[in-house]
Amino acid sequence: MKGRTIALDTWNGREAAALMVDGRLEDLFIDGDLPRPGNLYRAIAQRPMKGQGGMFLETPDGNAFLRQVKGLSQGGPILVQVTGFAEPGKALPVTSKLLFKSRHAIVTADAPGINVSRQIRDDDAREAVLELAHDVLAETPLPEGAGLILRSSCEGAADDAVAEDILAMAQLATAVLADATGGAELLVEGDGPHALAWREWADPAEVDDAPGSFERHGVDEALEALKSPRVALGANASMVIEPTTALIAVDVNTGGDTSPAAGLKATIAAFRDLPRQLRLRGLGGQVVVDPAPMPKKDRRQVESALKAALKKDAVETIVVGWTNLGLLELQRKRDRVPVGGLL
Repeated sequence: MKGRTIALDTWNGREAAALMVDGRLEDLFIDGDLPRPGNLYRAIAQRPMKGQGGMFLETPDGNAFLRQVKGLSQGGPILVQVTGFAEPGKALPVTSKLLFKSRHAIVTADAPGINVSRQIRDDDAREAVLELAHDVLAETPLPEGAGLILRSSCEGAADDAVAEDILAMAQLATAVLADATGGAELLVEGDGPHALAWREWADPAEVDDAPGSFERHGVDEALEALKSPRVALGANASMVIEPTTALIAVDVNTGGDTSPAAGLKATIAAFRDLPRQLRLRGLGGQVVVDPAPMPKKDRRQVESALKAALKKDAVETIVVGWTNLGLLELQRKRDRVPVGGLL
């Protein structure tokens, strides 16, 4: 099946959204049981963590941990936002740098100025969306010290839709920032899978939100494949992706191919698909890859293949480097539900 399709459905009783591109599952959102990234809280300071430069906070959904906090006294309120999913037994990761994010506009609570996405390269389009933003904000100003980011989806979008998003985010930011005093409270809930699909998958696509859309578009079959740690990479090669308590282990194998270039080919194939596989499986944190056997001189080539694939990936990932044992280390943001326990 050619083209882009967004399927909105449920999976095992949970709200879910899938992006299919040319018949292949490219992205996936499934609702979990943990507080959602994007949740905005009025939290209460509990105690500082000496030596770590952070502080534990009280929220309605349990303890949170805020890094690099200054000037906050125990018992004081602070507005924070969940940045990702917590590891089992650990506090919610939060930030005090609040973002109010929609399909076309992001209001930044503490970064003033109006900025247009660099992906909008046409000067006329940039000027048009800037003029539209100024017109909206002339009637509904941003909170003091706040800024606005105009996302790439603004290009080609209807003026009314862009203006509506700017207005909605400006009003939401104003309301939240004015509600900074009081006890611990959830002020805004993060977007669920269907809202995230609308917000993040802005490129033109067929949208199927009728019951059974996952079955009609082959999403069910793709989800079944995610239950296996093994990912086929052509006729012989494969990689195995296994979460452990400390890290995500990825092992690349050549299978029965014993040709001189087998290791290089298998590793390049693995690195090209690894960001998608991690994205679909909701895996983040420390990722350690054991590539197939290959000469050390080929490391730059396979690393370039991985970085090219990561440029197309929405999840923030840092390529840390190679270890003395020839393993490649990555650090990946935990902003998806780990789907292993949900499937």
